[in-house]
Amino acid sequence: MIRSIQMTAPGGAEVLTHALIDLPAPGAGEIRLRHEAAGVNFVDIYHRTGLYPLPSYPATLGVEGAGVVEAVGPGVDGLAVGDRVAWAGLPAGGYAEARLLAADRAVRLPDGVEPVTAASLMLRGITVHMLLNRVCPVGPGSTILVHAAAGGLGLLLTQWAKSMGATVIGTVGSAAKAEIARAHGLDHAILYQEEDFVVAVRDLTGGRGVDVAVDGIGGDTLRRTFDAVRLFGTVASVGQAGGPVSPIELSELGPRRSLCLARPSVFGYMSDLAAYRVAAEEVLSRVANGLSAGPVTCLPLDSAAEAHRALEGRGTSGALVLTPA
Repeated sequence: MIRSIQMTAPGGAEVLTHALIDLPAPGAGEIRLRHEAAGVNFVDIYHRTGLYPLPSYPATLGVEGAGVVEAVGPGVDGLAVGDRVAWAGLPAGGYAEARLLAADRAVRLPDGVEPVTAASLMLRGITVHMLLNRVCPVGPGSTILVHAAAGGLGLLLTQWAKSMGATVIGTVGSAAKAEIARAHGLDHAILYQEEDFVVAVRDLTGGRGVDVAVDGIGGDTLRRTFDAVRLFGTVASVGQAGGPVSPIELSELGPRRSLCLARPSVFGYMSDLAAYRVAAEEVLSRVANGLSAGPVTCLPLDSAAEAHRALEGRGTSGALVLTPA
């Protein structure tokens, strides 16, 4: 029997309850992974509330984790008991002491990369890889706006975009969060509760606007972001932490703005196994060379509901991780 955090129906954080479940031996092409850490992400909240429906119940949340292989099923090559690996994607199953996982989704951890570190940024790192390599590439001379720049995704976006030569402007909710973001390479911090971020962006770019904006806030923020982007720039909508994204008319994107609007899915990106493995391996390579998730708050597995409440309250910086021990 293993400990797991399960839910039997959508709802608030209180639906996350403790359970003891049997975990069978791995089948063909599978491994049994003993988790040492599992990341907590906003998509877990969307799964919990039913915004993104789960296929069946009872269900175990969690779309990224890391640990040690403790059993290998028939037909698995290249992995052995005792190997340290990380994973990200669907089907969910991170909020548990152990899980069965398709072996081809397991990516070996480089020397020096700890499971907690890997679990804190696998999903976000692959999201950044998708954004900066596939959706809206940046380079020297590019300017990018990152909302929630002190959050888990924002800190990774900032570091990665800076490594590609871009100038990064970020919105943050407090002076303390601004300092965290600057410590990870942010060029310009905008305290959005004290100043109009559209006006500030225009001032910082000489009236031109940024080349790319990444918004995980949603709500009214997405529409306002359109006015912070240059003509023929790109806005990537990657979440709705601040509220649902209401329908958008094509006329809102042009001709005055002439924008490209992207709504990319990292799960769609990872459904291509080759793309997933390339992205995951580059994320872990960058981690081994200094890419940081920022502050990482570790909570015990039994505190999954507390982790959800903290994330929903937007009082966190960096990453949240659950540890089974």
